[in-house]
Amino acid sequence: MTPYTTLADSDLVVFLKNGDKAAFTEIYNRYKGLLYIHAYNRLRNQAEADDVVHELFAALWTKRAELVLKTHLSGYLYQAVRNRIIDLISHKKVASEYMVSLQHFIDHSAAETDHLVRANELAALIEKEITALPPKMKAVFELSRKANLSHKEIATQLELSETTVKKHVNNALKILRGKFGILAYLVYISYR
Repeated sequence: MTPYTTLADSDLVVFLKNGDKAAFTEIYNRYKGLLYIHAYNRLRNQAEADDVVHELFAALWTKRAELVLKTHLSGYLYQAVRNRIIDLISHKKVASEYMVSLQHFIDHSAAETDHLVRANELAALIEKEITALPPKMKAVFELSRKANLSHKEIATQLELSETTVKKHVNNALKILRGKFGILAYLVYISYR
């Protein structure tokens, strides 16, 4: 029998389809270097180029029985490498976009969560201080800030003078500002 190195590609394909390992080895030896260079020129990564070529030849052996060539073997192999390169680049792009999206989510959700936790803790502290106010002052302050009633409406509801209502609100604000500062109080009011 003639050595496989002298056979044409079309003859090697016939032997390959019949499961001839020597024909497969000859095809591999004949094209692996050229296909690697082609893949490397597109990917600029030795490991990825090597993987693309090896995966191509593994698929060629696995699907040898169904192999239908509409062109020469070399054209088929180059097209198969090209398709694998496109798939790899597409996969890397999707993975990269996913990682960017995930990092964006992590960066922003952690900051938002931290902000909400701190705001809730501050609101709880302010609420505790409001609860500690004298009963009349607390009632006036809550109607003013939580129910958004005017001084006149509060005075009518609690049967107090508007001046007394105003003093209670001002005194409550002084106490809260003294405990937390104006900024903390403003943050509390903005979250209500």
